[in-house]
Amino acid sequence: MLSSSSATAAAATKSGSVGAKRKIPSPPSHSPPLKKKKLKPLSYSRLSHLLSLLSSSLSLSRHFLSSLDPSLPPPLSLPLDSSLLSASLSLSRLLSLLPLPLLSISLTSLSPSPPFTSSWFLRLLSSSSPSAFPLSFHLSRPTFYSLLQSLHLPFSTLPPEHRLGIALFRLAHAVPFHIIARRFGLSSPSLACQAFYEVCHAVTTRLCHLFGFNSDIPLLTQGFHHLSLPNCCGILGYTRFPIKHQSLGGSLIAQALVDSNGRFIDLSIGWHGSMKPVQILTQTNLYQTQLVTLPRYVLGGSCCPLLPWLITPYKIGSESPSGHVVFNQVHACGMEIVNKAFGLVKDRWRLLGQSWKEGQAEALPYVVVAGCLLHNFLENCGEPVPEKVLLSTETVPEPLPGFADFEGEGDEGGVRMRDALASHLIMTRPQ
Repeated sequence: MLSSSSATAAAATKSGSVGAKRKIPSPPSHSPPLKKKKLKPLSYSRLSHLLSLLSSSLSLSRHFLSSLDPSLPPPLSLPLDSSLLSASLSLSRLLSLLPLPLLSISLTSLSPSPPFTSSWFLRLLSSSSPSAFPLSFHLSRPTFYSLLQSLHLPFSTLPPEHRLGIALFRLAHAVPFHIIARRFGLSSPSLACQAFYEVCHAVTTRLCHLFGFNSDIPLLTQGFHHLSLPNCCGILGYTRFPIKHQSLGGSLIAQALVDSNGRFIDLSIGWHGSMKPVQILTQTNLYQTQLVTLPRYVLGGSCCPLLPWLITPYKIGSESPSGHVVFNQVHACGMEIVNKAFGLVKDRWRLLGQSWKEGQAEALPYVVVAGCLLHNFLENCGEPVPEKVLLSTETVPEPLPGFADFEGEGDEGGVRMRDALASHLIMTRPQ
């Protein structure tokens, strides 16, 4: 066995380098310091030229984006549009801080709105693409003009079709007004804001008959025959609309009654986010005026009190009768209708699912009512539900808290009504 020193000598002998030591140069003890290059300040002419190039690049990019095919899906173009505008605004703020008289570069030159006569919306109106309107407004071209005719929008600074397009585009994509102004060739975002609320007002006044609960009660009850629930005339449900306002509990609550097709037939919106459904119910017109009278009734979730006309599910345990289980299964199918209706409204009108700012709290209920009425109008027109845009870059909002189960005792009349319905379902259930 060789030691480590013997192995080293043997290796040196094989290589022919015995006794020859190669001198390895050592690094210098003191390396010369690196000279820092002094950056020369940009001259006025060079800085002006650089900022002008940057401004021109942003303007050309915005011009290119505005000239794209109007049938391009908004989820693809809107993020880029927003980023370019943000860059333009940032450069404009930078220019305002510099002690340079760069008066030729301004916000107007950085992000000019296209002329009204060549705006994106006018090109969309003349587009032959069948997908242009559904992608932009979540409805078809014929339904757009049918809605326009139903609203009877008066003439003002903007043509009626422009104002309707502005409102639907904001509802469908939650787009800020300054981007809408560019898309529609407007000189100011305030014009887009005014048009949006004008249309919302027209919808709530011209289409309010679509909430007609008492219009045809027998027809409402016929719609629920597929659930084998006689005399049922609606499904009652609750949802939240987020708002950045802690004094309002972080959300506003809506109570809605829907028919078998998921159309809204009664709506109450604007309730404080901390309220319980039972507190809301007893203050609504549906409860106080007794719109639902026996033997008719509506279904409600476990967060509601059991009443003779408001039937909630049983509390199921390990030894619950089969009739209770069957009733709860049918009851759950009914509750899916109202939950789906709320979901469709928020899918169609993404603005309603966004978290609204504190200053917008007063306007949110007004816009929700308009959104639900538009939902009814589209359902009556047979408008297909738009598929969720898979290419959308929007982040999914955090889920809002649900509603706790009602902890009080059920009304005796409600208990008898629910037991009778459970017995009826057992008897009519196929063996």
